Amino acid sequence: MADPVHNDLDALVPEDAGSLAVDRRDLDEQITAVSAGTVDLPEIGPWISAAFGRVAATLGAQGVTPVGPPFARYFPVGNHRFHVEAGFPTDRAVEPDDDGVAPSTLPAGPVAVTVHVGPYDGVAEAYERIATWAEEHGTTTSTDPWEFYLIDPTEQPDPSTWRTEVFVPLDAEPARSSA
Repeated sequence: MADPVHNDLDALVPEDAGSLAVDRRDLDEQITAVSAGTVDLPEIGPWISAAFGRVAATLGAQGVTPVGPPFARYFPVGNHRFHVEAGFPTDRAVEPDDDGVAPSTLPAGPVAVTVHVGPYDGVAEAYERIATWAEEHGTTTSTDPWEFYLIDPTEQPDPSTWRTEVFVPLDAEPARSSA
């Protein structure tokens, strides 16, 4: 039976992925402030940009400090639609507000991480690198990846300089059979 969640993620991946390094990390849970919504794939970019503005305004109004770059986390819902949480890691939880900004977290656990260099429309290559790395290392990826946007395109308009750090959760290590 086809897995619709992974099929949606697979739709983001091109045939010819690049060769930047992939690392395995074990992360602690991170408090975040996010704006969330369900978005069609072609509308994700503009939606995320607006979400970052809403979250930044709430952080300022509540005196909450971002402790890292903006990010977006993707929860596939089918038919090239994603529930998206976009915001910032923070020093403490925000209070939910009327603009739809709420506290959330990035999960603890093992992840595969790589960096995409260039325009956002090429970030799918990073997902392919991670999928290949996971296969080569005998592990499997899970759903609900996230991306940290390390370069602000409003401050650096040249897309060839943009850096996106891609995180894909890893499933628990496969059980070893006893012979």
